[in-house]
Amino acid sequence: MGRYVIRRLLQFIPTVLGTMFLLHYVTSLGIQFSGNPVRAIFGDRKPTEEQLAAMTEKLGFGDPCLEQPGNPCFGLFVDRLQDIFLRFDFGINLQKEPVTELVSRALPHTLKLVLIAIVFEAVIGIFAGVLAGLRNGSFWDYLVKISTVFVISVPIFVLGVVVRQYVGVEFGNVLRGQDWIPEVISRGVFGAGFIADYPTASLVIPGMVLGAVSLATTARLTRTSIMENVRADYVRTAKAKGLANRRVIGVHTLRNSLIPVITYLGVDIGSLMGGAVVTERIFNVRGIGSLVAQAATSGEASVAIGVVTMLVMVFLLVNLLVDLLYAVLDPRIRYE
Repeated sequence: MGRYVIRRLLQFIPTVLGTMFLLHYVTSLGIQFSGNPVRAIFGDRKPTEEQLAAMTEKLGFGDPCLEQPGNPCFGLFVDRLQDIFLRFDFGINLQKEPVTELVSRALPHTLKLVLIAIVFEAVIGIFAGVLAGLRNGSFWDYLVKISTVFVISVPIFVLGVVVRQYVGVEFGNVLRGQDWIPEVISRGVFGAGFIADYPTASLVIPGMVLGAVSLATTARLTRTSIMENVRADYVRTAKAKGLANRRVIGVHTLRNSLIPVITYLGVDIGSLMGGAVVTERIFNVRGIGSLVAQAATSGEASVAIGVVTMLVMVFLLVNLLVDLLYAVLDPRIRYE
């Protein structure tokens, strides 16, 4: 197990470096073709050549390769690697704020949002999938199949806007008119957007919207896996041995059925981090998604590269934990 973990950690190195270089090259091409992003700082004002040159050099856009379309800027990439891995310096944005400070302010909101989405998706999705899988052809089975198809077919930006309007605004206004309902519920949970006074409660509805589409997939995956395993030989053997139905379902059937579901949940964390861009915009959450979208719009290469590099490392670590969890769920799996 230890050698397997070390081997996987070593595999992270080319993955992270490859991702960083790809982002570096794409952002360099963007600057080479669209021009110096530092001009955006001055807005409508026209800076002197000396002011523009000084600001460009200070923000790290003074390398001549950024004026040569197609140049991969290897020297700039090596300098960036040294800053990140030797000094943990991810650079600054156009307002001269360190990227690490921007991330430290935004990351807690996104982590809470993704955590709520994962818990909502896992608990409700697995419960609905087990219910449908064990009662194939029943009312609950059809209810789960129809509702999951409906949720999957609705784009997340449509679902988010509808939920914000009818749950956060319309239903929330009804709750806010009742004196006996605590403000943490009426203004926090059922608010129209993110409220700094309730940093966790106001993320509950956005988190549920973020996890809704994945919940439908989790439910369908669990249902299919349960239906396959209830017909397996080892389940029939367990029943023939006279084991209680609760033990047959809970230990023998559900345990093996969760392996593909855990795999999906692990991979889905990366998708949720990406989907947070849309959800955070709709509910005005100042998280990582909003930070990346703003950086891409304004051409802040150091912010985009720094944030995405951190997200890639989180994604790789989560997938490693998921792989290790396989051995817990299925004792037949061994890592050498």
